[in-house]
Amino acid sequence: MSQAYRVAILGATGAVGTELLSLLESRHFPVSELKVLASPRSAGKVIPFQGKNLLVEAVGADSFQDVDLVLASAGGSTSRTWAGKAVEAGAVVVDNSSAFRLDPAVPLIVPEINPDAAVNHCGIIANPNCTTILMAMAVWPLHQVQPVRRIVAATYQSASGAGARAMEELKVQAQAILQDSKPPTELFPYPLAFNLFPHNSSLNEQGYCEEEMKMVNETRKIFAVSDLKISATCVRVPVLRAHSETINLEFDQPFDVGQARQVLSQTPGVRLVEDWQANYFPMPLDASGRDEVLVGRIRQDLSHPCGLELWLSGDQIRKGAALNAVQIAELLVERNLLRTDTRVLAPMG
Repeated sequence: MSQAYRVAILGATGAVGTELLSLLESRHFPVSELKVLASPRSAGKVIPFQGKNLLVEAVGADSFQDVDLVLASAGGSTSRTWAGKAVEAGAVVVDNSSAFRLDPAVPLIVPEINPDAAVNHCGIIANPNCTTILMAMAVWPLHQVQPVRRIVAATYQSASGAGARAMEELKVQAQAILQDSKPPTELFPYPLAFNLFPHNSSLNEQGYCEEEMKMVNETRKIFAVSDLKISATCVRVPVLRAHSETINLEFDQPFDVGQARQVLSQTPGVRLVEDWQANYFPMPLDASGRDEVLVGRIRQDLSHPCGLELWLSGDQIRKGAALNAVQIAELLVERNLLRTDTRVLAPMG
């Protein structure tokens, strides 16, 4: 009988929550008991898992009793309300919101990059922003060969980054426009179908939006380089699922393009996609539903002898959110960093 864990998913009915359930099952995470938690409006819904039907419970003060691990994907305010209570009850929280990412006491982890940071957790581990994770997966292996001095990124972010309802709104908007009707805008400030606009998160005094500053500050924390020069422009595009990014990297010395391709082709979690004759490179359609970050179109920056250009696409819901969270959970199990009791529990199913 193997060790298994009592798990709760907070935000189980959302796009990321649904993916968390799928990944726990497909990756055979050792679950002995599973609670599916959400807001009161979702309570009573039934979610299938490992051949059983689980009843969604409204999160409350007693939700985290006898829970070892909480995978939270319910927004920053919800995490700030409940994460501390889960830790007090004895659970470890892997949080997908922005609530704790820049807290110096909370590790911010991409398992392929900084797994050792998990050792010092105090009950909460933060999952980085989706755009940060995807960029870090492509840049970190090159940074290990030769330190990156400056990153300039532009993102092309799908509707999935705003959740399942946003994906549905994009479909409805497209249908309305094709029928010469006015597209509804409930979640997005402007029509996204057949359109694009800068990310609509709040702007700071320098004119950078919150999404762009997440890429700046979170990458610095993950890489442990507090003064790394980063500039980002984040754009919402009419794609259902999977984000894309163009990345310009500056080094102190020239970085051979062939070496960059070799490094990335051997990097776990990254897949090199390049067919120069066919002009075929990573695309959201190919990245959707995949665990790997697709990277390609690696080339010398014509404007700088020490610059590299690359392009990537990655599934925002999987590696950009749910998969990274489950990988953190697997890391905690592997290194015995979950604060559980000493009982040996039988896995579900």
